[in-house]
Amino acid sequence: MNHLKYLLVTLLLGMVGLAQAQDRPTVEIDINGGVIEPVPIAVPGFIAETTGARRLAGDIASVIMSDLAGTGLFREIPGTAFIGTVANFNAQPVFSDWSVVNAQLLVTGAVSTGSGGRLVVKFRLFDVFAQAPIGDGVQFTGNQENWRRMAHKVADTVYSRITGESGYFDSRVVFVSETGPKNDRKKRLALMDYDGANLRYLTDDSAIVLAPRFAPNARDIIYTSYESGLPQVFLLNLETGRRSQLLENTANMATAPRFSPDGTKVVMSIIEGSSTDIYQVDMNTRNRTRLTNSTGIDTTPSFSPDGSQIVFASDRGGSQQLYIMPAGGGEARRISSGGGSYGTPVWSPRGDMIAFTKIKSGRFHIGVMRIDGSRENLLTASFIDEAPTWSPNGRVLMFFRETPGANGAPQVYSVDLTGRNLRRVDTPSFASDPDWSGVLR
Repeated sequence: MNHLKYLLVTLLLGMVGLAQAQDRPTVEIDINGGVIEPVPIAVPGFIAETTGARRLAGDIASVIMSDLAGTGLFREIPGTAFIGTVANFNAQPVFSDWSVVNAQLLVTGAVSTGSGGRLVVKFRLFDVFAQAPIGDGVQFTGNQENWRRMAHKVADTVYSRITGESGYFDSRVVFVSETGPKNDRKKRLALMDYDGANLRYLTDDSAIVLAPRFAPNARDIIYTSYESGLPQVFLLNLETGRRSQLLENTANMATAPRFSPDGTKVVMSIIEGSSTDIYQVDMNTRNRTRLTNSTGIDTTPSFSPDGSQIVFASDRGGSQQLYIMPAGGGEARRISSGGGSYGTPVWSPRGDMIAFTKIKSGRFHIGVMRIDGSRENLLTASFIDEAPTWSPNGRVLMFFRETPGANGAPQVYSVDLTGRNLRRVDTPSFASDPDWSGVLR
């Protein structure tokens, strides 16, 4: 696979003085606040500087706009409202053309192609009210086949400059693709961009597969497969397609694997006799260490971002609740206390929150809480909502929602931490068990 190479460059004659005069944008979004009014933004079609770029110029602008509008933080000014155009990338925009349509932000760009499939995408971000750029221009260079990634990187840069936080658009999601009737559902692993594009299948549907999880390098995936009849954990390399069973020569059932932040360990649940406990497996030696030893079912472990702690679900106290213990095992403390039962906890990449599934009064919820169990906030409510996974910047969650009835089926959704921006992620078939990668390199 060809990896995208990109280069930050300073911009354009005549821009330096304005950039220095405008150290901070007047348009900023405080994403830690309450109700946020989306900022109107215009992203006109990028200029095709070569004949070969004509097809991609408009598509790239469309992906950028889709990324930004999908956050709920930005409101698209549709092209039908434009009264002006951007015909020269190096020229100063006619700001009155954009202020009259109430755009507060303007993204302009240009695309060119070269030999060997080379693609260059450059853009500028402007504060329309201040009539000044927000930061310098940026240029990305890569292959034409990676044009969507380049569009996502533009959107990530815009998002970062306005919110002050890193973006999450240049990322991928691995999930379980499901087909067929509910009583005979076929499942296989699939990989897609965060927005559902560039779908490809990683396994066939000859065996049930569950709970795929990315390694920190975003090149390896660990998952549970029933191909031997019993659940076992497998490791798959996305670049080579090589696959191996993590624990060989074992008859014990193993489920719910997840990598440590440095990728050197995997934690999972292993069933031995009547006990279901959490184990840690060294990825180099494949030696395993038992971390819990309780009378209950301990499952779905997840490391903290610094690797020092593990959150997991257990019914050791009578009902399934959330617990935190040291990464090497030891005394666990319960953190959930809001009534109902809790499962599938996953630590935020920011380290400040834990997402979970909650079942209460016959309803499923995706929620978040502080790591001490305080400030529980339920973001969704449905017949079945399960298995949250965090965006790379810790501001959005994906999960799957299943509809009731004989024809009920799962589909992947996303929701932000306000709970107001709930969106379905398009997939060609039913989909469950998503896991979000980090931002790609």
